[in-house]
Amino acid sequence: MRNEMNLQFSALSQNESFARVTVASFIAQLDPTMDELTEIKTVVSEAVTNAIIHGYDNDPSGIVYISVTLEDGIVQLTIRDEGIGIADIEEARQPLYTTKPELERSGMGFTIMENFMDEITVESSATRGTTVRLTKHLSKSKALCN
Repeated sequence: MRNEMNLQFSALSQNESFARVTVASFIAQLDPTMDELTEIKTVVSEAVTNAIIHGYDNDPSGIVYISVTLEDGIVQLTIRDEGIGIADIEEARQPLYTTKPELERSGMGFTIMENFMDEITVESSATRGTTVRLTKHLSKSKALCN
């Protein structure tokens, strides 16, 4: 059975924890392991933080969009912003790369996402925003409850 959730919220840093907990609550119905749940919560935090800090440059009028699809033990996450976009996606995906060194950013967001998820794609264009698609195959999951 396929189940879907969509969420949107203002690009405020305090909404990062809301997004993380909401996605985790939705995914819990598949009975993921604690490690899987922690990894998913972490990638949601990283992607949402990137959207807020880099995509919208901390402009709270921006909107962050999240969609989650659950099907056959597979979690598909899409986190999207309509911010400034990423000029060079390959460069941005390099470990330790950051456009905000003054904020003491680690530059490890994409690296963390790549290590915790089975698949990641990043699409971006200047002034049109960024879409990060993440897929995780859960090691054990129960069928969705009706």
